[in-house]
Amino acid sequence: MQTPTPQIDISRVLAAPRDLVYRAFTDPDHFVSWWGPIGNALPRDEIDFDVRPGGHQRWTEVSAADPGVRVHVHVDITDVTVGELLDGLMHVAGQLPDGVEPFETRVRVEFYDEADGRTRLEIRQWLPQHLTGSAEQGWREALAKLDAALADSQSSPSTVEVR
Repeated sequence: MQTPTPQIDISRVLAAPRDLVYRAFTDPDHFVSWWGPIGNALPRDEIDFDVRPGGHQRWTEVSAADPGVRVHVHVDITDVTVGELLDGLMHVAGQLPDGVEPFETRVRVEFYDEADGRTRLEIRQWLPQHLTGSAEQGWREALAKLDAALADSQSSPSTVEVR
């Protein structure tokens, strides 16, 4: 499944300190406020995180357009460096949108300090090629929601570069 080059390679600078951005990915109360495409919901009682090597992240995403679409995501965490790295194998199943079969994908998120208290995310994802377009759109929407969630306490805009 994994090729040497990830199908998705995103670099984004967020106007927030690294520890806060890392918490947005690892604390269920933060995660619920931004993950997923615009309009989709994550029921808080269906989120369970144990962020450590050998741990997991589990959640359910409910489609805004079709509440019958309930995507169950389970990430087996393979590598963690607190505040710096999350790496794992994501299993996607449940009541998926028409034409999408359950699949696995590797996701790696790296967190770097930038000037002025900002954080650079490096996101790489290896997944079935036919899902790349919708996954890229999902990341764009989720990261826009993350920007909005961080905006209350931050003042400078973020920049994005997709390679």
